[in-house]
Amino acid sequence: MPVINRIAGFAEEMKAWRRHIHMHPELGRDCHETAAFVVARLREFGITEISTGWAESGVVAVIEGQGAGPVIGLRADMDALPMEEITGLDYASKTPGKMHACGHDGHTAMLLGAAKYLAETRNFKGKAVLIFQPDEEGGGGGEAMVQEGMMERFGIDEVYAIHNGPGLEAGQVAMVAGPIMAAVDSFYIDIQGKGGHGAMPHESVDPVVAAVGMVQAIQTIVSRNNDAQERLVVSVTQINTGTATNIIPDTARICGTVRSFDAHVRDMVEQRMGEIVAGQAASYGVSASLQYDRGYPATVNDAEKTAFAAEVARELVGEGRVDAEAKPMMAAEDFSYMLNERPGVYAFVGNGEGAMVHHPAYDFNDEIAPVGASFLARLVEKAAPLG
Repeated sequence: MPVINRIAGFAEEMKAWRRHIHMHPELGRDCHETAAFVVARLREFGITEISTGWAESGVVAVIEGQGAGPVIGLRADMDALPMEEITGLDYASKTPGKMHACGHDGHTAMLLGAAKYLAETRNFKGKAVLIFQPDEEGGGGGEAMVQEGMMERFGIDEVYAIHNGPGLEAGQVAMVAGPIMAAVDSFYIDIQGKGGHGAMPHESVDPVVAAVGMVQAIQTIVSRNNDAQERLVVSVTQINTGTATNIIPDTARICGTVRSFDAHVRDMVEQRMGEIVAGQAASYGVSASLQYDRGYPATVNDAEKTAFAAEVARELVGEGRVDAEAKPMMAAEDFSYMLNERPGVYAFVGNGEGAMVHHPAYDFNDEIAPVGASFLARLVEKAAPLG
């Protein structure tokens, strides 16, 4: 893979950084040890402008280029997942119930690699702002950093992030203009009936049959209320009720997730779900309430910046190894909050064959770290070249 020679030269360092982080996973906003490790490396690189405590444990550092120019943000996520690792690797997690199963250890190592190179060479105008973010996995650390004024304080003009892609050929780069990751919402439906003996259902108001009816009706939102040309997923993932085979319970609970790309689709789903819950509750004689929580918005790449990033990737890995019209994913990503504030790109770097992210056998491919680090560094150098 044609990467920057200097970055290829410290591939073993990136591997060591990554595996250290992998052995010591942290969750949510409690990424203080990871942040301390990052800060120590940045100081070794000679970076002096380092700010900590963003979203509790996030780190933001600035590398000054040569002269005035744009301010380019580069983001990596640091948090792990609450999972038990089964890889059996020498560098497997040392913390029971916590694991880097999404490659955030690799993302952090790649950004550190880019930081080391950019701090040594400073072959660009303007500034590179390095963003090490906690709490991507559901907690909205990216949103918190934006709300705390990160973009304004550091004057960030555009922002970029990469994620490893299992199943994508190692070192291949994929992106697309417009939505690349979906918005995510969660719903919780609580049903109140009247419990009783399973042999005498006429004396009860059964929340189980009401729950089944609601689940069936919810499926029609995608098939009958949504334009078939607009992407939407509505998945019921939990039905919780009952304690025994001969007892009709008092209550039932339905939970699930909604994935979409457009704001009007989100609005439609929330409205229709409320109507379905109310209508089905009346039909079955139960009472029911809907809690609909909106999570991360869609991750939307800027068209101009996507064309720029794709060209940078082609120069790095070759024309045939860049897919600039990748298929969007229905998973979600809180880098969306940063892209809502500034134009930029979220891209994937192929991790090769192996377990998918969020699987207990997943492991980041250290061989792709020089590719990701080189891509991040080249984005800065190409955005504001010297001379």
